[in-house]
Amino acid sequence: MQARDVMTTSVISVTPETTVRELAVLLMQHRISAAPVVDQDKHVIGVVSEGDLLHRDEIDTERKTRHSWWLGVLSDNGAADYIKSHARTVGEIMTRDPICVDETVSLADIASILESHHIKRVPVLRDGRLVGIVSRANLVQALATALLEKHAPSASSNDAEIRAMLMGELAGRGWAFPGRNIVVRDGVVHLWGVVWSSDQLDAMRIAAESIPGVKSVEDHTIPYPVMPGL
Repeated sequence: MQARDVMTTSVISVTPETTVRELAVLLMQHRISAAPVVDQDKHVIGVVSEGDLLHRDEIDTERKTRHSWWLGVLSDNGAADYIKSHARTVGEIMTRDPICVDETVSLADIASILESHHIKRVPVLRDGRLVGIVSRANLVQALATALLEKHAPSASSNDAEIRAMLMGELAGRGWAFPGRNIVVRDGVVHLWGVVWSSDQLDAMRIAAESIPGVKSVEDHTIPYPVMPGL
């Protein structure tokens, strides 16, 4: 699946000229926590979030940390904090050059981007222009939908087909049971034989439950005997 398959297309965006007051009202009215900032050609030039509005002079939450003189020499001595708390427009408080993705980027890549950059959403572009947003919530919704489709009952799946699909899923996996220890009857997968660990058994159960048409998994296995002194 790609970004365009799950993205939210009704995107609330703002411009650099949008006032901080207008931004606060938009976030509240639409129940969103952030918005992309676009220019007149719909190119994304920044992103602004509710986090940019936390420390404001109007509500007496301005940061007022005082640094020693030598720290002030090495930093902006609070200038950036002052801008955040007193700026009047979005262009003055937004995060510039945000991470964006093309609409054809895979969900796997988007998940990695969100995780590695510790962000909750990413703007989606088509030909360099904003067309949507993919958030963590969109990925969770995609997962839920995929699981529903995957586990939907299949009238065409008989026991032989279920077993064949399960054998295909297990092919080449070192922890998998030999085929002779797997029996399917009326959509129920029966596991037999000796197991080395609970993880091996859990992996087999999960693999079986992922096959369309499987109703349940029955465990008939026995643990491998541990030799004394090992």
